Amino acid sequence: MSSHDAVAATEAAPAVSADRRRWIALAIVMTAAFMDLVDATIVNIAIPSIERDLGATFGAIQWITAGYALAFAAGLITGGRLGDIYGRKRLFLLGTAGFTVASALCGFAANPEMLVASRLLQGAAAAMMVPQVLSIIHVTFPAHERGKVFGMFGAIIGLGAVSGPLLGALLTQWNIAGLEWRPIFLINLPVGIAGLLLGRKFITESKAPKALRLDIVGVLLVTLALLMLIYPLTRGRELDWPLWGHLCMAGSLVVFAALIAYEKYKTKKDGSPLVELSLFKVKSFAAGIAVQLTFGVVMGIFFLVWTLYMQIGLGWSPLKAGLTGVPFSIAVSTAAGLSVQKLVPRFGRKVLQTGALTMAAGMVLYLWEAGRYGTDITTWQMIPPLVVMGLGMGLIVAPLTDAVLSDVPREHAGSASGLINTTGQMGNALGLGLVSVVFFGVIDEDRLKEVPTEIGTAFADAFQNALGWAVAVLAVIFLVMFALPAKPKQHIEGAEDEDIEDATVQKEPALTS
Repeated sequence: MSSHDAVAATEAAPAVSADRRRWIALAIVMTAAFMDLVDATIVNIAIPSIERDLGATFGAIQWITAGYALAFAAGLITGGRLGDIYGRKRLFLLGTAGFTVASALCGFAANPEMLVASRLLQGAAAAMMVPQVLSIIHVTFPAHERGKVFGMFGAIIGLGAVSGPLLGALLTQWNIAGLEWRPIFLINLPVGIAGLLLGRKFITESKAPKALRLDIVGVLLVTLALLMLIYPLTRGRELDWPLWGHLCMAGSLVVFAALIAYEKYKTKKDGSPLVELSLFKVKSFAAGIAVQLTFGVVMGIFFLVWTLYMQIGLGWSPLKAGLTGVPFSIAVSTAAGLSVQKLVPRFGRKVLQTGALTMAAGMVLYLWEAGRYGTDITTWQMIPPLVVMGLGMGLIVAPLTDAVLSDVPREHAGSASGLINTTGQMGNALGLGLVSVVFFGVIDEDRLKEVPTEIGTAFADAFQNALGWAVAVLAVIFLVMFALPAKPKQHIEGAEDEDIEDATVQKEPALTS
């Protein structure tokens, strides 16, 4: 070997090593994002098994799902800022460790109260872990490679959306070692431990050069307001709607008002509020946030009542229910790809509005079939409305973020992105809370205790009632979408470094629960 060749080989070795390290780092953070997405979608399918095993009330069932979404929503923006200040790698590893411990506590929960508390912890840990994913990708890969990397990220999310419910169904159905539903949480343990060990070695630490300060008071006010609104919603029906519940929900509006006042003060004080209120002066952003919130409400309602309807109302196994949802997930992924690549660049806002109408049409068809066939409805009869709904949902979820960010000033793109994702999770939590009104509110539990054979009919009727409300909300979403830009720009990936660094990453808000 010549001296020139030796020098070239010496120079190439570190480059190859560095290249291998960053791809391993990418695999680690993508696995964490996949784990979070699967955990959010895997739980619904196991809810009936959890209800039977732990004797959970309907209110506890709602909190098992809503608690995760609430803790996740409350901590998303702060989790992103903590990563900017103290290091993305450090916060990613802390979040992964917390998520793994919380998963173990969920898997070994002895009663509904312990499971709800563990889910709250799990959501809070996810709020530390997930926002670091895109930030780590952004600082690890050069601009010319990010398009390919983000494409891979999208594929992982699509895979998680499809595999989550099916994996949950299989793990519950197999009843491994007699553990019933518990493996849906315990499966996170080896994945989380591997992520911690490999992450320490292969992820490079990074911080934001101009990180915003923490707004702990803002986080506390948001969390308090949401709790005052959602807790009475979930418990109210069981407690016969006591006066304190109504006062608590009314009081949440006062706390939200206090939040707005404090955020104005925080903006003047140090320029780092939790919520950048000036964004709401942009009409398209304000409308988009309203769409994100209400769309989250629709998804929070639908996915929980759909599972309860199939497994408790119709008596289907978890596997049958999980397989029934596969065409829906495939339709969402297909339409999402088409909407971003082909349709939105040509037709703009009309694609999102078509998605809202299409999804509403699928729900109307589902509502009609549930009424006509009753408890004798089959999987094959469900597929057409589910595919129509999935196509409509795909037309909305993929291009919505870019549409909302279209007119946002570039220097606020990161804050706006974080607020969009947080709002989606808040809507999801609110929708799960409303299940007690639109679904459980029309079920006479005393009657079912006397005549258990009527449970199928009662759940089918409640499912139709919930779908009716969801259709009404989608009609409102369609109208609000007129305030979105006619031709949304797609600039979030091309934003400057500082725009991305504060952005939180949660690309599947509509599928979480």
